[in-house]
Amino acid sequence: MAEEAKRINPFFEDYKTPHDTVPFDRIRLSDFEEAFMEGIRRDNEQIEKTINNPEKPTFDNTIINTEEDKDGYYDLLGRVSTVFFNLMSAETNDEMDALAQKIQPILTQHANDIRLNRKLFERIQYVHRHHRKLTPEEKMLLDNCYDGFVRSGALLDEEGKEKLRKLTEEASMLSLQFSQNLLKENKAFILHITDEKQLDGLPETAREAAALTAKEREMDGWVFTLDAPSYSPFMTYSTQRDLREKMYMARNSVCIHDNAENNLEICKRIVNLRREVAQLLGFRTYADYVLKHRMASKVKNVYRLLDDLIDAYKPTAKKEYAEIEKIAQKSEGKDFKMEPWDQGFYSHQLQLKKYNLDAEMLRPYFELSKVIDGVFGLANKLYGITFKENKEIPVYHPDVKAYEVFDKDGSYLAVFYADFHPRKGKQGGAWMTEYQGQFIDRKGENVRPHVSVVMNLTKPTEEKPALLTLGEVETFLHEFGHSLHGMFANSRFESLSGTNVWWDFVELPSQFMENYAVEKEFLRTFAFHYQTGEPIPDDLIKRIVKSRNFMAATACLRQVSFGLLDMAYYTQKEAFTEDIIPFEKKAWAKAKITRKKPRLDTCMTVQFSHIMAGGYAAGYYSYKWAEVLDADAFSVFKKEGIFNQKTAQRFRDEILSKGGTEHPMTLYKRFRGQEPTIDALLKRNGIKREETSDK
Repeated sequence: MAEEAKRINPFFEDYKTPHDTVPFDRIRLSDFEEAFMEGIRRDNEQIEKTINNPEKPTFDNTIINTEEDKDGYYDLLGRVSTVFFNLMSAETNDEMDALAQKIQPILTQHANDIRLNRKLFERIQYVHRHHRKLTPEEKMLLDNCYDGFVRSGALLDEEGKEKLRKLTEEASMLSLQFSQNLLKENKAFILHITDEKQLDGLPETAREAAALTAKEREMDGWVFTLDAPSYSPFMTYSTQRDLREKMYMARNSVCIHDNAENNLEICKRIVNLRREVAQLLGFRTYADYVLKHRMASKVKNVYRLLDDLIDAYKPTAKKEYAEIEKIAQKSEGKDFKMEPWDQGFYSHQLQLKKYNLDAEMLRPYFELSKVIDGVFGLANKLYGITFKENKEIPVYHPDVKAYEVFDKDGSYLAVFYADFHPRKGKQGGAWMTEYQGQFIDRKGENVRPHVSVVMNLTKPTEEKPALLTLGEVETFLHEFGHSLHGMFANSRFESLSGTNVWWDFVELPSQFMENYAVEKEFLRTFAFHYQTGEPIPDDLIKRIVKSRNFMAATACLRQVSFGLLDMAYYTQKEAFTEDIIPFEKKAWAKAKITRKKPRLDTCMTVQFSHIMAGGYAAGYYSYKWAEVLDADAFSVFKKEGIFNQKTAQRFRDEILSKGGTEHPMTLYKRFRGQEPTIDALLKRNGIKREETSDK
């Protein structure tokens, strides 16, 4: 009891860990709420000091005070919030979910208290109108600070502010509820097989993984889940059409059942709340509100991009679908009607026929530890940085590896966490986040970032190490690209560093890295057979390169359809009252390539975390926007050498290290020498022919 009385909440003191990393091993659930409440108290104390400062408001005594450490304190609220909400995605449980429900409205109210504080805004407004000569980064911080307050209701009258409080608090809680419902529904479903005949067609890796999952659940036979490493192989290889249908329907009908996890009304309410917020702030639609701070800038520009992509890709996508349908009918008879759960299966058959290639042929060459070596080696070839695992750095789960990252001159650059495999308390998908952002403190010390990538890659089994698909290698490269954006950050202010950039620019560094996945020179550095050590054969690489555009048009239109759905919700000018499911089918109709009557027993919206609970509302188009940028940027590397260190250094200096300190197009043109065009993307996808010489 005496020791317990002496115990200090880890959030309240220096972490005393390597590089001041989060002491996950010392944090208890009860520490979070205590730290949240103390963090709010410290924030309020600092704000009172700022607004009661008798000196004339200046950039240094007002704007800097909203950004940097609070009178020698670290930012306690930011510290605890970062850890808690990162764990909510990567390693949650019922107790954390309950605490999130309790703390979320308190945090939203606190954020509103700051943004709607009249005296604080008056000081910021004064500085915005009267300030000393500022550096471009200082000017960006000031503009962001002022505009952030305005966009959060600072110019509203008291009645408007009170209405805004209620809208944002409700929207915040509903987004949290959306995510919790989705996680519960996805984790609730299993396909339990005890008859080995029902495994027909499945590769050995899928069978072994399903057997391990069954064993972990103390069940006999094989268990398949909706996690990507389980679901995707099943839909690609299983010959059991009825089971494919069962898996497909489970995946595509989550959160529309008549139970507590139904998200239909939640989505409708979120859309309306965001529209009301935007209109209260003087915008026609939520999309207009969002796009004011995007490269696209206007709704019409987003639709122009999406429509251009439909025009360019739809003819090829129709041909791709016809090819799949043809091979299916050749196998099943000309009267065979293809359903959504058939497309992956027969697409695989077509890929085998055209290229003699599938994911399972490549898995033996993509053993996870070798892929890690390859990805780290790529960063070394491009930028000279190195990675060293440090087991003294605490982690939040045994699956997580922690690395120290060193710059090319040997100096410490960052901490990098990698969390690879699916588990019970982890959301699906893949993402990059930070436990500490980069900034330069008042003493002039460059505080380096702690970056994390979280994925759901194939797990090792009792018989084999983790063997990845090429798609999973691309996912790793994608998230690693985000992490480089974070690790190379070199800004004065944390709110402008790393990935704190305009939303339709943030995917450039990540999608850029995906280009390397099919480059022979890169594959040669790590793709060795996990049993024999033999390098991946030239013939297999040729087939990878040749097949890189297999179903590319279909994949493009899938992304475009999600962009259309997103914009359909957030360009609403009036109260949204339509039924979600039929509205969804109508919204993306022009991106669809078949004339089949849309299914009304499946729904994407209710599981579309990007636009309902993430930061992509009215911004999902940004994946395609950034794809134009990444294809254009990589064309420079193709011309100058894919490992060209001078080109890479320019990319690092002009884009990766700059964060959001300047307008993204200014940064891009500084690297590229011109604005991007769509040509490089069309050529890469085989939609437009490469120019060839007659010599």
